[in-house]
Amino acid sequence: MKITDLKCAIIGNNPVVRITTDEGIHGLGQAETTKPYLKPHVMFYKDMIVGEDPTDVERVMLRIRRLGAFKPWGSAVSAIEMALWDIAGKAAGIPVYKLLGGKVRDKVRVYNGAIRFPMKGHSPDDYAENMAKMKASPEGFSIIKQAVGFHSSMAREVPGFFYGEVQPRGTRGQITERGLKHVIACVEAMKGVLGDEVGLALDCGPGWMVPDAIRLAKALEPLNVMWLEDLFTGDYTPYVLADVYRDITMSTSTPIHTGEQIYLRQNFRELIEKHAVNIIGPDPEDVGGIAELKWIAEYADLHGILMAPHGVFDGLIGLAAHVHVAATMPQNYIAFEYPIGNPSWWYDIVSGLPNPVVKDSMIDVWDTPGLGVDIIPDKAEQYLREEDKGFFDD
Repeated sequence: MKITDLKCAIIGNNPVVRITTDEGIHGLGQAETTKPYLKPHVMFYKDMIVGEDPTDVERVMLRIRRLGAFKPWGSAVSAIEMALWDIAGKAAGIPVYKLLGGKVRDKVRVYNGAIRFPMKGHSPDDYAENMAKMKASPEGFSIIKQAVGFHSSMAREVPGFFYGEVQPRGTRGQITERGLKHVIACVEAMKGVLGDEVGLALDCGPGWMVPDAIRLAKALEPLNVMWLEDLFTGDYTPYVLADVYRDITMSTSTPIHTGEQIYLRQNFRELIEKHAVNIIGPDPEDVGGIAELKWIAEYADLHGILMAPHGVFDGLIGLAAHVHVAATMPQNYIAFEYPIGNPSWWYDIVSGLPNPVVKDSMIDVWDTPGLGVDIIPDKAEQYLREEDKGFFDD
């Protein structure tokens, strides 16, 4: 089998990769909705993979992996890798999880990062009300993540929140006493709603300074939150800062989490080997693909590090990739961040998903070949841009 073409279309805001072959089998991959500009990055790799055997996934990836990098280049590489596994599974007539080593679990746990309701304000009562709505969501999430600190509107909307100025991107600075008390009060209000029935994870930054991060983590110890995420690094941060994370992790019993921005296993080595964090959260659409995610999960497990992959913007094809790799991860797996179809018409153009997708915070692992989902051309054509009209042609 040979790759005959690599295509990329922006459907909604999702870059979707489609790889075709000389045997009529195609594979799909997807990148985050936040990257509608990604098409040129994907097409950069076309000449490097056309003519290769797509079922030799690792051989193809060796041609392009070294030319990726932290977002956005790693996103293009990851979407291609996802599509290669889709083809390999279809060619073999088996689901991708079997190619990754087989199932460890029949159901995979997800946590809520994408089912959101508008916030009325920024007070503790507003956070409590918003959390009550997410807790009542029919998916029955057992873990809910909420943004606080610099990853929320607090720095803009709460007077005297920190010593510094709000920037269009990359706001950071020392938190005031008032600001720290406000964050803690909002977390206490959310925990008052969730109790011990639903875990609360906090997406915090980046933007925190070390002393403030330690104060926050220690203050929240009695509340048993699931984790504090991305205190120092985060989206589009091309470095890891393992030593800084270790300073915080060693100072508190509150679990510390990072990893969504990191590309490739090599860039997780310090975080894992130095026990710099308690939990890592690679995104399969940024880290280099699903096999790369599986490798990192195994290496983290050897060091007692937990795994909670990022995925809020990964779309429905990305959701399928998450399910397959999560089914194969070792027992350090907690849950992955549940992505949704956005816009909602994505559910009309994709086949193969269970209905409902999530029950009691779990997704049943399906057994159809490849990733097990596909885009329905007749329904999707209306959403293609003019320059992408030939996307579904073989």
